[in-house]
Amino acid sequence: MSSFIIPRTVFYGSGTIKELANLKGNKASVVVGAGSIRKNGAMDRILGHLEKAGFATQVIEVAGTDPTTTMVAEGTRQMAEFSPDLIVAAGGGSPIDAAKAMWLFYEYPSHTFQEAVVPFTLPPLRQKARFVAIPTTSGTATEVTSFSVITDAETLVKYPIADYNLTPDIAIVDCDLVVSMPPELTAHTGMDAFTHAIEAYVSTMATDLTDALAMKAIEIINSYLPGSYAGSKKAREKMHLAQCMAGMAFSNAILGIVHSMSHKSGKLLDIPHGCANAIFLPHVIAFNAEKAPGKYADIARRTGLPGTNEKDLVKSLVLRINELNRRLGIPLTLMEYGINEDFFNHNLDEMAAGAVGDPCSGTNPRPVSTDEMRELFRLAFYGS
Repeated sequence: MSSFIIPRTVFYGSGTIKELANLKGNKASVVVGAGSIRKNGAMDRILGHLEKAGFATQVIEVAGTDPTTTMVAEGTRQMAEFSPDLIVAAGGGSPIDAAKAMWLFYEYPSHTFQEAVVPFTLPPLRQKARFVAIPTTSGTATEVTSFSVITDAETLVKYPIADYNLTPDIAIVDCDLVVSMPPELTAHTGMDAFTHAIEAYVSTMATDLTDALAMKAIEIINSYLPGSYAGSKKAREKMHLAQCMAGMAFSNAILGIVHSMSHKSGKLLDIPHGCANAIFLPHVIAFNAEKAPGKYADIARRTGLPGTNEKDLVKSLVLRINELNRRLGIPLTLMEYGINEDFFNHNLDEMAAGAVGDPCSGTNPRPVSTDEMRELFRLAFYGS
C-alpha cells in the first residue's frame, strides 16, 4: 500500500500571506530567522495579519544556516512559557526546521532527540498547537515536508527527524516573499529544488503521484531557474511554486545519494547545501545511470535535450546540469569551490561511510558501497 501526505491546505501566489488573518486561535509563536525577513517588511506583515485575527504573538528568532539543539531547546522553553495554540514558522529551511523540532518538544517535553530520529515513530502532534509554514526562499520546501534536520551544538552530529506528523497543517507559498532573494541564494536554493525533483523522480519509492509532481517541477526549474537568478519576477514566482511541488514529491518518494553526500559533508566542508547538491548531482546521475538509465533519459526527453538513445540522453542531462551550474556561478568541483585538498582527503573515509549509512541512500536507484561512495566524492572534488 502506498500513501501520499501533504499539508491540508497550501495557499500559493502573490499576497497569500494575508490568509493568516483568517486563522482561528488565541496565541501564536512566530519562529523566524535573523536575516532579511525584518528588513523586507515580511515580519511586520506576518504579525499584523495574526493580530488582525485576534492572536497574541510571541517572536522566537533563530540565527545561522543550520538549526541546532541549543536553538531548539531555547525556543521550546519560550513556547512552554507562552503556551501557543498556533506555531508560525517563516524563513528558509533553518527556522522552519527548528520550529518543527520546537513543536515536537513543546508538545512532548520528555521526548529526546535520540528517540525522535527513529523514523516515523513520533507520538501524535497537534495536541497543543497547529503548525503554519511560510517559506521565504525557493529551495528547501520544508513547508510541505515531513522532515526536520537539527545539528547537535557540541558534537555537530545531525539529527534527521522524519515523520508525517511533522508535515505542516498549512503552507503559505507567497511569491512576493522571494523577489528580493540575492542571486547566490537564488542559485543554491534553485539547484537544491532541482535535485529534490530529480532524486524524487528516480527514487525506488517513486509513485505515479510523486512522478507527476517531480516531473512538472523539473520542467519548470529547467526553464525558469536562469531567469530567476537574473532577477525576473515571473521566473521567481514559477520557481517558488516549483520548489513546493518538488517538496511534495520528495517528502513522499524520499531522495537519493546526492543528499546523502551533502548531509555528511556540507557542515564539515563548510559548503552551502544547495551548492554541494549542484556539484554532486552530475556525478551521481552518471553513477546511477549505469544501472538505471530509463528515468534519467526520460527527464532529458521531457526537457528537450538531444539524444537518440538512453546513453546519449543521460549524457545530455549531465551536460545540462553542468551548464546550469556555470550559468549560476556555481563551481563544478569541490576543489574549484576552495576546499583544501589535504583536509578533504583526511576526512574522505568518514564522509563516505557516513553517506552510505544516510537514510537517503536506501531509496537511491542504485545500491552504493563505501568504496564507490569514496570514488564519487573524489570525482566531485577533482572533476575526473
